[in-house]
Amino acid sequence: MANIVAIVGRPNVGKSTFFNRLVEKREAIMDDIPGVTRDRHYGYAEWSGKFFTVIDTGGYVTGSDDKFESQIRRQVETAIQDCTAIIFMVDGRAGLTGYDKEFANLVRRSKRPVFVAVNKADTPDKSTLATEFYELGLGEVYPVSAENGSGTGELLDEVIKTFESEGVEDPDAGIPKIAIVGRPNVGKSSFLNVLLGEERSIVTDEAGTTRDAVHSRYKMYGNDFILIDTAGIRKKSKVKEDIEFYSVLRSLKALEESDVCIILIDAERGLEHQDISIISLAQKQGKGIVIMVNKWDLIDKDTKTADEIKKAMMEKLSPATYIPIIFASVLTKQRIFQVIEKAVEVYNNKTKKIPTAKLNDALLPEIARYPPPALKGKMIQIKYITQVKAKTPSFAFFCNLPQYIQTPYMRFLENKLRANFDFEGAPIRLFFRKK
Repeated sequence: MANIVAIVGRPNVGKSTFFNRLVEKREAIMDDIPGVTRDRHYGYAEWSGKFFTVIDTGGYVTGSDDKFESQIRRQVETAIQDCTAIIFMVDGRAGLTGYDKEFANLVRRSKRPVFVAVNKADTPDKSTLATEFYELGLGEVYPVSAENGSGTGELLDEVIKTFESEGVEDPDAGIPKIAIVGRPNVGKSSFLNVLLGEERSIVTDEAGTTRDAVHSRYKMYGNDFILIDTAGIRKKSKVKEDIEFYSVLRSLKALEESDVCIILIDAERGLEHQDISIISLAQKQGKGIVIMVNKWDLIDKDTKTADEIKKAMMEKLSPATYIPIIFASVLTKQRIFQVIEKAVEVYNNKTKKIPTAKLNDALLPEIARYPPPALKGKMIQIKYITQVKAKTPSFAFFCNLPQYIQTPYMRFLENKLRANFDFEGAPIRLFFRKK
């Protein structure tokens, strides 16, 4: 059984700061504005040889004017249901509030072990402030500082006593990661929610609803993988708030960590400059790519529309015409599972290994038929090809004059590799070495 600890409480008590301390990374975005965290956010931690998953949640309130309030509450309630133990965080400086008392009732009903962590109570005089939280009737109270870490050890010593097993160091190791990326408001979070059949990411019409990168485990057709919903990526000049700046950074990091990117495009707006920037960024980093044209249900179309749009997009993407394009609609669920199937296929293409004998049997006759053009009166001879160990399919061509191979001929070789071994959606790297 996995060990899962949920950090919960009202807004702005330091939950994300504490989460970052436990996972030892700046994973969650922090700011003095209440309500920065909206979705459930997962990370991994270890204490005294026990491994556990930590869930950071949004601040739980009722009756505020925040339009995300009810959705954040639902996310918090799900986290409480999913966890093994709860760290209920309160603010020692602000003292006991009505929100804390109200929330304590919900935590009590959960029947999970609860640990009250009184944040900002890191000096002896302040830890006396912590005593008023015994009034909540949730047992022992732990003065801590999310900022400098004091008191964290004592708290974790007690938390891990509730675990039934040692836990797993990294439950995600070796599992393909698929990032859902794109500009703001193209339907990334809605897509994730439809796939998972639950409200995993909060969805509104407002651009920038998703802030942290949201990771979810997903099983389909016997495959196990991780889906990552990201914040919308927009031009630097358009990013006004600090929070959005960090959200975009998190999205770029999620793109870096992923194996395959599903890039969502708005069917009504078509392939815009910003989409092409995101695609070329994914290419540069050697990621598998699937383009999903969302909101296809809103387009007036006849039998030729899809082909015409695809052709126009391919021209804009050239020479990266190896990227599959699927027209889909999250709203009507049209072809959304096909998109995931294709992403899994692209992952398999990206990680396949071609035996050296097969490579040479397929490509050497093609090279003999169309040898590299002579340069400065010198004949170039490619003798041998092998696949190099790398995260992106990479091939070394051994020849007498590697420096004389020109770009058009490299393209010819890449096309022949693709024609013979199906690398749809996966970028290919070619290297030329002296034999």
